[in-house]
Amino acid sequence: CEDCGKSLIGECKLHGPLIRAKDRVIPSRARLTLPHYLTLRVLELRAGNQQILGVFAKKVIQKRTQFGPYVGQLSTKLTCYDESRLVLQVLKDGGKYFLDTPNEDCGNWMMFVRLARNQEEQTLVAYQHCGEVYFTTVKPIEPHTELKVWYAADYAKFMEASAVFIKEESDVSPLPLVAKEPVDSWICSSCGSTFATFALLESHQCIHKDRL
Repeated sequence: CEDCGKSLIGECKLHGPLIRAKDRVIPSRARLTLPHYLTLRVLELRAGNQQILGVFAKKVIQKRTQFGPYVGQLSTKLTCYDESRLVLQVLKDGGKYFLDTPNEDCGNWMMFVRLARNQEEQTLVAYQHCGEVYFTTVKPIEPHTELKVWYAADYAKFMEASAVFIKEESDVSPLPLVAKEPVDSWICSSCGSTFATFALLESHQCIHKDRL
């Protein structure tokens, strides 16, 4: 104690405790990477002050907007599992690895995006490209809408998961919410390739245009 000049174990009985000043709380790496037109919202508060977060749009996000790559630790074993988030794996040097995010300093904001339960709420599709995972919007996202993701058709096969089909803004009959094999296929008129969704066909046709 500087007032009485004594070294004490614990608080000074004469002058009382010290006034404790706390460090400023610094946002995690994942929260700092959030784009300015997105925001995090607390959807649920569980035991132990565990927050269930969701990512929401603050302005209109156009269709075919790409986010990524997803940041995580390459691991042969998943150490952090959340049933509301997608399990992601990548192919690296011939091996299959999990993108593990045990805490918010090991990933970016994409770790907060929750999985889509059906075609109506899905706004993003996850896929692998050059050993990285990206999310791309499959339809325009309105303000205050939560971003939710599911696997692209080919990536779903890689992950050994079912495919969620997006209801297109057209007069076609809606596809089932969850199916292992597409009920209807979109056929490319140039090469005859078939695709599970119109979005995949549209992306494929861009390749033909580039070649021409």
